[in-house]
Amino acid sequence: MSADFWAGYVSGAVGILIGNPLDLVKTRLQAGQTAPAPALLATGGATTPTQRSFKQHFDRAGTLVRGSTAPILGYGALNALLFMTYNRTLSLLNDNPAQPASLAKVWCAGAAGGLASFIVSAPTELIKCRAQVATDRHASSWRIARDVWKAEGIRGMYYGGGITSLRDAVGYGFYFWSYEWSKQSLASPDDTNSQTAMKVLFCGGLAGIVTWASIFPLDVIKTRVQVQVSPSTSGSVEEGSALLQQPGRHKRLGTLAVAQEAYRSEGAAVFFRGLGICSIRAFVVNAVQWAVYEWVMQILQEP
Repeated sequence: MSADFWAGYVSGAVGILIGNPLDLVKTRLQAGQTAPAPALLATGGATTPTQRSFKQHFDRAGTLVRGSTAPILGYGALNALLFMTYNRTLSLLNDNPAQPASLAKVWCAGAAGGLASFIVSAPTELIKCRAQVATDRHASSWRIARDVWKAEGIRGMYYGGGITSLRDAVGYGFYFWSYEWSKQSLASPDDTNSQTAMKVLFCGGLAGIVTWASIFPLDVIKTRVQVQVSPSTSGSVEEGSALLQQPGRHKRLGTLAVAQEAYRSEGAAVFFRGLGICSIRAFVVNAVQWAVYEWVMQILQEP
């Protein structure tokens, strides 16, 4: 495999390990869910609103890594495919991936990478989101994947794939564009190694924030689409989202219907619910992710 494949894989896995706790909160907020009452009752005594909010989402140590198994494996592969496709596309557009001259070509190459990553991101996101909103403490990524596959096969694993591919294409276009723009703007020939490293961290974090700000409404809709469960799928693993617990619903809603229902019931603000926590996570995760990517690339490309 090429250097950018392994650099992408390692940086993607590291990013998930760092960002999963905050990603869990984001997913639950997007799905319109709070933690089940027993999680609060078990704490005992009086709690402040901040403590209650924290305990709602982190009711036990295992919650911190809930839903992380699929992303650690899947997002590593996704990131590898993303960076490989980005670099190859930019080369096909007659630009240099190491020092691109055209930010427009960078955006297009990033969007191409996002579309290619859909192969991995759609099933990974579906499993992750369902694991993160599950009320069953014994729910695992493997169990959810098994249940979905048994009930619906490959189509079930790619449920919500359309909105996921749109989100990824737009998001990764801005991801690479904002990273290269900020990196080129801040670059100086007099930078020391430590200054360069700090700028990579800052540019990576900024790219994460810009990316999520550009696609957050799409991500909210994607999450709500994917946590819906097929009537043919049963079991406590698949329960847990307030969106699903509506009496009289016998079939899943399409993407447009989910968006319309969310707007009708909760207003426009619902499409930005969780953006604050997501921005914090995005800065930290992508700062580290870009730093790891650049570091691994440097090691692997040394003669």
